Amino acid sequence: MSPHYRSTQAGRIIAIIADVMAFILGLWILMYLLDANRANDFVQFIHDTARWLAGWSHDLFTFDEAWARVVAGYGLAAVVYLLVGHAVANRIYRH
Repeated sequence: MSPHYRSTQAGRIIAIIADVMAFILGLWILMYLLDANRANDFVQFIHDTARWLAGWSHDLFTFDEAWARVVAGYGLAAVVYLLVGHAVANRIYRH
Protein backbone atom coordinates (compact mmCIF):
# COMPACT_ATOMS: atom_id res chain seq x y z
CA MET A 1 0.00 0.00 0.00
CA SER A 2 1.32 3.39 -0.93
CA PRO A 3 1.55 6.17 1.66
CA HIS A 4 -0.76 8.29 -0.50
CA TYR A 5 -3.49 5.62 -0.31
CA ARG A 6 -3.22 5.44 3.48
CA SER A 7 -3.40 9.22 3.88
CA THR A 8 -6.41 9.30 1.54
CA GLN A 9 -8.11 6.63 3.64
CA ALA A 10 -7.27 8.42 6.91
CA GLY A 11 -8.63 11.69 5.55
CA ARG A 12 -11.79 9.99 4.38
CA ILE A 13 -12.32 8.38 7.80
CA ILE A 14 -11.85 11.71 9.59
CA ALA A 15 -14.33 13.40 7.24
CA ILE A 16 -16.88 10.61 7.79
CA ILE A 17 -16.53 10.84 11.57
CA ALA A 18 -17.04 14.62 11.42
CA ASP A 19 -20.12 14.11 9.22
CA VAL A 20 -21.61 11.54 11.60
CA MET A 21 -21.04 13.81 14.58
CA ALA A 22 -22.68 16.75 12.80
CA PHE A 23 -25.54 14.50 11.66
CA ILE A 24 -26.26 13.39 15.24
CA LEU A 25 -26.28 17.00 16.42
CA GLY A 26 -28.52 18.06 13.56
CA LEU A 27 -30.84 15.13 14.21
CA TRP A 28 -31.18 16.17 17.85
CA ILE A 29 -32.00 19.74 16.82
CA LEU A 30 -34.67 18.42 14.47
CA MET A 31 -36.08 16.06 17.11
CA TYR A 32 -36.18 18.90 19.65
CA LEU A 33 -37.93 21.26 17.26
CA LEU A 34 -40.46 18.58 16.30
CA ASP A 35 -41.02 17.76 19.99
CA ALA A 36 -39.96 14.11 19.73
CA ASN A 37 -41.03 11.77 22.51
CA ARG A 38 -38.14 11.89 24.99
CA ALA A 39 -39.31 8.67 26.62
CA ASN A 40 -38.39 6.84 23.39
CA ASP A 41 -35.07 4.99 23.67
CA PHE A 42 -33.81 6.16 20.27
CA VAL A 43 -34.63 9.79 21.01
CA GLN A 44 -32.93 9.48 24.41
CA PHE A 45 -29.84 7.93 22.79
CA ILE A 46 -29.60 10.76 20.23
CA HIS A 47 -30.11 13.37 22.98
CA ASP A 48 -27.46 11.84 25.24
CA THR A 49 -24.97 11.53 22.38
CA ALA A 50 -25.65 15.07 21.14
CA ARG A 51 -25.31 16.46 24.65
CA TRP A 52 -21.97 14.71 25.03
CA LEU A 53 -20.75 15.95 21.64
CA ALA A 54 -21.89 19.51 22.37
CA GLY A 55 -20.89 19.53 26.02
CA TRP A 56 -18.74 22.59 25.40
CA SER A 57 -21.42 24.57 23.56
CA HIS A 58 -24.92 23.46 24.51
CA ASP A 59 -25.36 26.19 27.17
CA LEU A 60 -23.09 28.74 25.54
CA PHE A 61 -25.93 31.07 24.53
CA THR A 62 -28.58 32.56 26.82
CA PHE A 63 -31.50 33.25 24.51
CA ASP A 64 -34.88 33.56 26.21
CA GLU A 65 -36.41 30.89 23.98
CA ALA A 66 -35.30 27.31 24.68
CA TRP A 67 -35.48 26.35 21.00
CA ALA A 68 -33.05 29.15 20.12
CA ARG A 69 -30.57 27.93 22.74
CA VAL A 70 -30.78 24.38 21.35
CA VAL A 71 -30.38 25.48 17.73
CA ALA A 72 -27.51 27.85 18.50
CA GLY A 73 -25.63 25.64 20.96
CA TYR A 74 -25.93 22.30 19.20
CA GLY A 75 -25.79 23.92 15.76
CA LEU A 76 -22.52 25.66 16.61
CA ALA A 77 -21.01 22.35 17.66
CA ALA A 78 -22.15 20.70 14.41
CA VAL A 79 -20.64 23.48 12.29
CA VAL A 80 -17.36 23.39 14.23
CA TYR A 81 -17.09 19.61 13.86
CA LEU A 82 -17.76 19.86 10.12
CA LEU A 83 -15.29 22.69 9.56
CA VAL A 84 -12.49 21.27 11.70
CA GLY A 85 -13.03 17.67 10.59
CA HIS A 86 -13.01 18.51 6.91
CA ALA A 87 -10.09 20.92 7.28
CA VAL A 88 -8.04 18.17 8.91
CA ALA A 89 -9.17 15.65 6.28
CA ASN A 90 -8.19 18.01 3.45
CA ARG A 91 -4.83 18.64 5.06
CA ILE A 92 -4.22 14.90 5.22
CA TYR A 93 -5.35 14.45 1.61
CA ARG A 94 -2.70 16.91 0.44
CA HIS A 95 0.13 15.02 2.15
